[in-house]
Amino acid sequence: MENKKESNFLKIMQIRAFCMIAERGTVSEAANKLFRTQSAVTRSIRDLEHTLATPLFERHASGMMLTEMGKCVLPRARRAIQELHLIPQLLSKLKQRDSGREEVEPIWLFNLRRLQIFLALYRLHHTQSVANSLGISQPAVSAALKVLEKGADVPLFQRTPKGMMPTTAGREIAPFISRALNEIRHIPEDLAAQKGVLTGTVHVGALPLCRSNLLPLAITRLVRRYPGIKVVTNESAFNALVTELRAGDIDFIIGALRHNDVVLDIHNQVLFDEELILLARPQHPLVGRPLTPDDLALTQWVLPRDNTPARHLLDLALQALGMHAPQPVVESGDLAIVRGILLHSDMVAAVSSHQLEYELRAGILSPLQLSLPNTRREIGLTFRQGALHSPATKALLRCISETLQSTT
Repeated sequence: MENKKESNFLKIMQIRAFCMIAERGTVSEAANKLFRTQSAVTRSIRDLEHTLATPLFERHASGMMLTEMGKCVLPRARRAIQELHLIPQLLSKLKQRDSGREEVEPIWLFNLRRLQIFLALYRLHHTQSVANSLGISQPAVSAALKVLEKGADVPLFQRTPKGMMPTTAGREIAPFISRALNEIRHIPEDLAAQKGVLTGTVHVGALPLCRSNLLPLAITRLVRRYPGIKVVTNESAFNALVTELRAGDIDFIIGALRHNDVVLDIHNQVLFDEELILLARPQHPLVGRPLTPDDLALTQWVLPRDNTPARHLLDLALQALGMHAPQPVVESGDLAIVRGILLHSDMVAAVSSHQLEYELRAGILSPLQLSLPNTRREIGLTFRQGALHSPATKALLRCISETLQSTT
């Protein structure tokens, strides 16, 4: 929480000045490049160092040299500024306009509060809700939006009966703004880690396959080792998680992997593979004996949601056994619901062999003796290509790896 508060005091103009001095080597050259006075640039760096409570440069007669802390900050600072610099190019394409010259710097984007207001309105759709959430006045929200739309030279929101909804331009630039703010949010965490203290929040997209065992065990290991780290899980559907991953609002997704060679900005890391099994309560009449497809003809099914990889593999497996694709009574990816239904009925569920591992070991649920052919699939991590993981994220990834090694 302290790091989040600290990042709210960082100013994008100061980060921009920091990056320029690191690139040019002197305050005077940075000031010329930024069209600012040397005193203004010097003040920006001094204020940034004060906010971060650490020197970022060594001052020499020949110029400014990055300290170790400065080198730690630079990659993320550059990434944040780069994300914002890409927005004018994107808007030009959307407007099908090309000025024919290099774009001037988007100064209208270099204000942290203004960007926070944009993202809050993007999610909440009402200016009063944004004002309440950020502790500011409604006119301040409207004024910030006016500056942004003037700079963009295109409407970013439109009034509808449902509130202020983003236009195409608003939807397109939102991930860039979100990624920039998330990079800035991680800067204090990077510095704390450089001093040997791990803090911050890890946002994990948790798909059903890893919610009951691997991820909880890894999180337990993490917070025992680093009590200053907080973990937030998001159990949305895969497509929603990928959208948040692209915006930098989720650090990674863990669960069944989706393979799509066309998606170049997402990459996968395989952790292990497993197959689907059929489960029922121990007292189920089909438990404890070899089965044939005919035994399942009258089964009431609890199945993964339609259009998920597990459902697709199950349909193919049952078709290979000579059965029609099953018509479920219940569709759910929530293991608590699946478990409760199985324990109080004679329904049958198709789940991953790891999903209800505890219930199987404890005899709370029992597997049916029918093998499902060709249902083995890869389980792993999904990342945004080129993402700079925060120290807290790296720590959780290490704990996932350690947990996997200790349980296999």
